[in-house]
Amino acid sequence: MTKFVKSNEAVVMGALYAGCDLYFGYPITPASEIAHGAAKWFPMLGRTFVQAECETASINMMFGAAGAGKLCMTATSGPGFSLMQEGLSYLAGAELPAVVVDVNRAGPGLGNVYPEQSDYTPAVKGGGHGSYQTFTLAPASAQEMFDLTMKAFEMAAKWRTPAVVFADGLQGQMMETVRLPEREMPRPDFSSWAAQGEPATRRNLVKSIYLDAAQQYEFNLSLQEKYSRMAADAMSESYMTADADILFVAFGISSRIARTAAEELRREGVKAGLFRPVTLNPFPRDALAAAAKGRKVITIELDAGQFADDTRLNLARAGLGAEAAGVKMVNRMGGVLVTVEEAVAAAKEVV
Repeated sequence: MTKFVKSNEAVVMGALYAGCDLYFGYPITPASEIAHGAAKWFPMLGRTFVQAECETASINMMFGAAGAGKLCMTATSGPGFSLMQEGLSYLAGAELPAVVVDVNRAGPGLGNVYPEQSDYTPAVKGGGHGSYQTFTLAPASAQEMFDLTMKAFEMAAKWRTPAVVFADGLQGQMMETVRLPEREMPRPDFSSWAAQGEPATRRNLVKSIYLDAAQQYEFNLSLQEKYSRMAADAMSESYMTADADILFVAFGISSRIARTAAEELRREGVKAGLFRPVTLNPFPRDALAAAAKGRKVITIELDAGQFADDTRLNLARAGLGAEAAGVKMVNRMGGVLVTVEEAVAAAKEVV
């Protein structure tokens, strides 16, 4: 079955197919349709929607629901995502699965409601206190807003860590066809750790505090070891990279611009391709290195260079120092998009 829907609505559908029990939310443009859709569809299907008084309340409600073994989510944009950082740290510290959808708007401060990717650092690096990480996915279409929301619930449950679906204002508002699966995802069993208010789980304890420094140290080591294992679930996409001389590296809406630019360059005789990280954390380092080796790399992004810096870092860590040093960036901020013409011109300059 297929539906022609707004991408923000596809997020709600994906959450329902993932078995999400509760939505806690506070509407904020350009993510408001997610709360609107959840308010309509969750109660219709026997799920729970709670209109929270603010974003801080939303994320802390998620802590309680996740600790009780419920699948839960919220959605927001930049200002609200900032308010959620302490709660995200608590969720990570208690090893609780939960999903946050961040539909980026321009900043800093109140900014405007046009698209940006400037929440990159808090979404990918863990913006709250402590050395925690989230599992972060970057959709590039309405179909992936659906699919990767489902994947976020799967990964949050598998790794017992918050998962972030990282989108932008243009993606959230665009309408495309979405193909729906025949059935919901299997429901995970959280009885081994969740406090579900029943005899079987009465001894389970949800906490993020260790008053003994040595215990806190050991717990942090276990978290870092878990995060290193998450690399096995890194995801990426390569497009026309086999014979490319120029490699665009981009995610989300910027990857669609880069893809079109690569096709235009091919028509003009310039061999260009695209590497798209689907997971921003874990970053698909090995796949990037394989695509970038021996090629000129250009990032396309809607931020001040946070993604370009991460691309350089991952290339350097993969042993491609020359490629890392040569990374060129084409970026825009404030809600202004990079154009296909600008990406094509940058590639021609490199050639």
